[in-house]
Amino acid sequence: MTWEVLSMIGTIAFAISGAIIAMEEEYDILGVYILGIVTAFGGGAIRNLLIGVPVSALWEQGMFFQIALLSITAVFLFPHNLLKHWKRWGNIFDAMGLAAFAIQGAIYAVEMNHPLSAVIVAAVLTGSGGGIIRDLLAGRKPLVLRSEIYAVWAILAGAAVGLGIASEPWHLYILFILTTTLRILSYIYKWRLPFKSIHPA
Repeated sequence: MTWEVLSMIGTIAFAISGAIIAMEEEYDILGVYILGIVTAFGGGAIRNLLIGVPVSALWEQGMFFQIALLSITAVFLFPHNLLKHWKRWGNIFDAMGLAAFAIQGAIYAVEMNHPLSAVIVAAVLTGSGGGIIRDLLAGRKPLVLRSEIYAVWAILAGAAVGLGIASEPWHLYILFILTTTLRILSYIYKWRLPFKSIHPA
């Protein structure tokens, strides 16, 4: 049940995130749907490839595809004055998608009896893979590869699941809230990982 709830939250959050970025880039309606779907399911596809699950397993999630399509349609029909505030509240959807899918990916890997390293990789790829594909298709620098803290929260969520720290449903929901909150705070306060530039000052 927890896996399904997290999948639903992540699907809705990332479908909305992808759709709004497509509209920011002035894509047509087909582009909006494609970017929304790719963002919602791209991370799961990459995860499946790397942990040995057939990518075709994604097509068995008919209900989640319907949820994604409905979410994208709702965003596309939003009044323009609401969409203008994407910069203010859009990162909340991105944070929720990251947290939900990172935990969901980690649970998936644990259930397949993969080692901790694979659990963490599954968490990172599921949580950030869709966002990477979204940013690349939108012609942007992938958020996860820049100095801003993003994938770190997926790593920590994956480690918590892989080490058994978060195993009960209520543990997982607390972990979801914590990961979402940390991601939002890192965006608001511009927490950054160390980086080195080769460009002259």
